[in-house]
Amino acid sequence: MLKRATSLLLITSILLSACSAQNQSASDAKDMKDDTAVILTEKKTEENPSAESQIENNETDTEIHPKTDTNITGTKPKIPSTDGTSREVLVKKTYHMNSSYVIKPNDESSPAKVVLLTFDDGPKDEKMINSLMDTLDKHHAKAVFFVNGDRVKRQPKLLKMIRDRNQIIGNHAWDHEDLKKMSSSEAKKQVTDVQQIVKDITGEKPQFFRPPFGSGNDALKDAVKEEGMLYMTWSNGSLDWDKSTKNRPDKVTQNVLDQLHPGSNILMHELPWTVDALDELLTSLEKKGYSFVDPRAIELQSR
Repeated sequence: MLKRATSLLLITSILLSACSAQNQSASDAKDMKDDTAVILTEKKTEENPSAESQIENNETDTEIHPKTDTNITGTKPKIPSTDGTSREVLVKKTYHMNSSYVIKPNDESSPAKVVLLTFDDGPKDEKMINSLMDTLDKHHAKAVFFVNGDRVKRQPKLLKMIRDRNQIIGNHAWDHEDLKKMSSSEAKKQVTDVQQIVKDITGEKPQFFRPPFGSGNDALKDAVKEEGMLYMTWSNGSLDWDKSTKNRPDKVTQNVLDQLHPGSNILMHELPWTVDALDELLTSLEKKGYSFVDPRAIELQSR
């Protein structure tokens, strides 16, 4: 009897030991699985931003550009980075310029009732430029600021400010002189010197060229083409430079509206009365069903 009881106790002890070992193995396996999951999760986070990070990035983009050119291109413009520079964002070329300097859609998928906004003869004054860009931002519009090299040399910070606020810089020759009256080599230097100084300051060369007074010739057009730029004058002049318009923002607006047509390439200048007119002008254009083409959506060859 004693032997039988001893045997039962021995068997029970062995079974209890086996169960304990099995539970410990299961616990170890669970711990190992959890550790593996943590490692895999950390690796995934390193390789791909988390959903939370992506949401934060999207919220940042929305705050900078609440309506990012959706009326024309459906693509995001350049987004400023934390160091004050800009990241390039590809904008699809959905428009072109014809021989009359009018902006045309490449196909029926893009609206024809657009205008191109441009400002010549800068950069002159920080307050005026900022006011123009504030209004452009209000209307989610981009414009080409055609600059003179001599002005850029005197106030390079103003050029960088235009770039940092994600507007477009154009080449308006070094001096505001009639290039058609110069030799081909002199006129070419007027073009290339601006290309160089703008690149030195912003890191990029202009892609658009407008000659002072709209005066040029075939040799000048060839020099501009060699620099990879689109040559243009305008198809809608605000006449803000004329003495009849001085200190009359209402006249600036009316001059543009009187000449308005789909694809209007609007010439304006960095002038106090143009600054005062811009908000009303853009509002009037929007009420008439017009939107503002992103210059980067325009092909760099006319046709």
